[in-house]
Amino acid sequence: MSEEEFGEQNESTGESRGMGGDRGGRERRPGMKPNYFLPKPVKVGDELDLTIEATASKGDGIAKKDGYVIFVKNAKQGDSVKVKITEVRARYSVGEVMQ
Repeated sequence: MSEEEFGEQNESTGESRGMGGDRGGRERRPGMKPNYFLPKPVKVGDELDLTIEATASKGDGIAKKDGYVIFVKNAKQGDSVKVKITEVRARYSVGEVMQ
């Protein structure tokens, strides 16, 4: 196998750099799925009773259902609220307090 097929070699250190496969030191293993492919525990229109665990930098409340993050508009930390889900994204959802 020639150097062109294998990758480049740094002349000063003698280290070789392979082609592809390395993504900033992280290795991707077959069969591992990123979280955004997994089913979400909520869907648009769901009504949930949640406790706000924290406040986000933009002021929205943060709650979780089965480890999945839900941002709740106009909610403060410590509130127990009934929330209607308005938007579902890969890694989080957005909901509004029901009155």
